[in-house]
Parts: sequence; structure tokens; C-alpha cells
Amino acid sequence: MGMTITEKIIAAHSGQQEVSAGQFVYADVDICLGNDITAPIAIEQFEKLGIEKVFNPDSIVLGGIL
Repeated sequence: MGMTITEKIIAAHSGQQEVSAGQFVYADVDICLGNDITAPIAIEQFEKLGIEKVFNPDSIVLGGIL
């Protein structure tokens, strides 16, 4: 059976020919979305780890509750 569209996208971004459900992969990320509920928690954890910058700040989108 062929891959789903999601599997095709993940395969393309992880440099693999094929992926399947349940498989762990390292994939390039186009956009990272953070909202006002979870982003502060994530930022706090990154700061605790000593991470001072992100690889590509242009790929981060912050969203809020309207």
C-alpha cells in the first residue's frame, strides 16, 4: 500500500524514501507555531537548557487567543 499524503510530506522532510505510522524521524521543520498557552512553557524549558537562539527565527509563528 502507498503512503498517505502526511507520510509523503514527512518522508520528504526527513530525507527518507518511505515512512510509516509510529516511526520516529528527524525532519526539517518549515514553520513552528507557538500559542500564548504553551509557548512560554517551552521557552522556559529552552532557557533552562541554556539554549539562547533558534536555528531560523523566521520560521517561528506566534499565535494568540482571539
